[in-house]
Amino acid sequence: MKTLLVGFILLFGISAFAQQKHSLKGMVIDKGDRTPISYANVVIKGTTSGTETDEQGRFAINNLPPGAYTLEVSFVGYKTEETSEYLLTVKDLQIIVELDEDINQLADVNVYSLPFRRSIESPVGLHIINTQEIEKSPGANRDISRIVQSYPGVAFSPVGYRNDLIVRGGGPSENSFFLDGIEIPNINHFSTQGASGGPVSIINADLIKEVNFYTAAFPSYSSDALSSVVSFKLADGNPEKYSFKGTLGASEASVSSDGPLGKKTTYAVSVRRSYLQFLFDLIGLPFLPTYNDALFKVKTQLSSTNELTFIGVGAIDDMKLNNKATTEDAEYILGYLPTIKQETFTLGTVYKHYNKRHRQTLALSHSYLNNRNTKYQDNLDNDPEMLRLKYRSSEQKSELRFENLTLLGNWKINAGVNADYVQYSNNSFQVLFSDDSKTSLQYNTQLNFLKWGVFSNVDYISKNERFKSSLGIRLDGASYSHHIKQMLNQLSPRLSLSYRLIANLNINANIGRYFQLPPLTAMGFKDKDGTLVNNGLDYMRVDQVSVGFNYQSVKNFEISLEGFYKYYYNMPLSVQDNIPLMSKGDDYGTIGNELLVSDAKGKSYGIELLGRWVVARKVNVLSSFTLFKSLFAKKGGKYISSAWDNGYIFNLTGTYYLSRNWSIGAKVKSIGGAPFTPYDQNKSSLVLAWNASGKPYFDYSQYNTLRNPSYTQLDLRVDKTFYLKKYMLGLYLDMQNVTRSSFKNQDVIVSTGNIINPQDPVDQQHYEMKSLKRSSASIIPTIGVTVEF
Repeated sequence: MKTLLVGFILLFGISAFAQQKHSLKGMVIDKGDRTPISYANVVIKGTTSGTETDEQGRFAINNLPPGAYTLEVSFVGYKTEETSEYLLTVKDLQIIVELDEDINQLADVNVYSLPFRRSIESPVGLHIINTQEIEKSPGANRDISRIVQSYPGVAFSPVGYRNDLIVRGGGPSENSFFLDGIEIPNINHFSTQGASGGPVSIINADLIKEVNFYTAAFPSYSSDALSSVVSFKLADGNPEKYSFKGTLGASEASVSSDGPLGKKTTYAVSVRRSYLQFLFDLIGLPFLPTYNDALFKVKTQLSSTNELTFIGVGAIDDMKLNNKATTEDAEYILGYLPTIKQETFTLGTVYKHYNKRHRQTLALSHSYLNNRNTKYQDNLDNDPEMLRLKYRSSEQKSELRFENLTLLGNWKINAGVNADYVQYSNNSFQVLFSDDSKTSLQYNTQLNFLKWGVFSNVDYISKNERFKSSLGIRLDGASYSHHIKQMLNQLSPRLSLSYRLIANLNINANIGRYFQLPPLTAMGFKDKDGTLVNNGLDYMRVDQVSVGFNYQSVKNFEISLEGFYKYYYNMPLSVQDNIPLMSKGDDYGTIGNELLVSDAKGKSYGIELLGRWVVARKVNVLSSFTLFKSLFAKKGGKYISSAWDNGYIFNLTGTYYLSRNWSIGAKVKSIGGAPFTPYDQNKSSLVLAWNASGKPYFDYSQYNTLRNPSYTQLDLRVDKTFYLKKYMLGLYLDMQNVTRSSFKNQDVIVSTGNIINPQDPVDQQHYEMKSLKRSSASIIPTIGVTVEF
């Protein structure tokens, strides 16, 4: 490791290149009727450098060194706009800045913008993540699901190989995702069907402009979310020049490009492929994953007031087993892990029409997931009698959404409808062990139904901008069953309030009710008689209250304190395990394909403290602390800890930008110990039980009665960028867990393969068992190279 670090520093220190200069160009337009705004002031945030637009609304700020820039744009009669962050590298950038008309600006009110934006609809629980944070975040490898783990209320797994999104004590199946207004059911490679987690995101950070992360006060257009909404915004292609970027990391290689496709059309596209299978084979790991993904955006201006955008994202995943791995840990994993093949994609188009008082949005998309898992006992795939799992499932959803935004002075009224057609198929065989006997389950499901929703929210801002409010409502229904077809059963009101107490100190609050359908794996599950046994499930529901204070300095500092309380209703409960489905979903495979009843309830509550300090091109520091409880109970039972009841989460992450295009970053993260369930020693050792699963069974009568120790980790990152005349070369070294902090799970019990009572009947025979230590204290280094031209 020392040799690696020294070599890295020597490589960066060998020379310095002449740094080229570029320009920020663009146009300032009215957000309503899209007309150019002449003589608007355009200033680079944190500097006095700037210009004003000409008679056609165009501007250019020239002779800028490479780096990250944010613009502040103002004009009389309009609200001051602070743009997203833009990375200036090897070409001039073209930017369109939209200004909102401000009927209050002639009054005696502030006209400056604040550095940390919040919306009227979401004054609490909204975090906006920029490109520099995505690029430079230590320990995250540019994966947005890992980057948001620095924010309040978001837990992380000390094991480190997955990026499940665990928000405010909720499970990984309680989140929804949008890409430029198109819903994406799945954002991870090797995703857990029925949840949302996986080891690697399918969204390439090269194309991301900004991420809006909601942990409360969800937008009314979003449905099927109980814990968070993640909205990705992709960058538009450059309308003047082509550019290309290649990235080589520890696990993958990617190529991206953007540029013009005509006078009014631009494109941006990326393709990635992993080579983890070669590395894992070399170091003797038991599984060999290969993943591929592609992402594109094509945007065309049909006219000055009409635009059309095409979005596409897809992935192909293949995980094979490495039977050459021979360690005890590898043999245990090989005993239960199936081979996994997945294909997923989402294709969508968004049409937008603008005029002075009304804006319409029409979104149409189709999503697809094909998931195949196969497992043979002892991996003897040439013996049909040894087949233990043959899982074949697909999910498809076609979505249509229409929205209309009306501006009426201090009021904004947004209203819309959505209609979805959902298809689910499952043709599976599985060997199970339940009720002290070995059984097999084989069923074929072909399920399709409609789901629909209507939504609206009304925003108000006072003339002095001191008071802001948003009142929203949403109703959902589905043709899956008679009960959930009734939209009034899924009535979702929500109210947000914000009041400026003094200067830039605000008190903010939101109260809302949110609904989510159970996973399709549960809705389409059949018993051995071919009956849909879960058609009595209700929509899952959470009532959430968030209240907090927020202070922002005009320049670069924010601190906020928020408290939240979530109460869950109608949560699916596993009949066999007697635990809620929300406590599953943080491992490979599938959840929901079992008998369930809507008899679980839960609650999660806590306080969150957030501090941020950002100085453009100098420093970016974020710290958060969350103290919380996450509990559940079955109907009529007492509350006990859920799987996500860690107690506390602390994060401190920062990046400092040095001269000559160096940057250094560090992240300290700490989390309380999660509760866990001991293994059932007797059941696990049964020959029939072990042969059915290849891994031990939990003793759910002692569910979450034990707790892991807390865990703290330090990650470091160093970046260096070289700029030549037309090229950019970026190098980075990222090291996770540099202090070699040790995380210890409970010891796993494993069969030795020796039967201790062969003279007894088969259903009473037991294997001799042994224990394997489950701990990790490894440093994980990553070296990356980026070339752009």
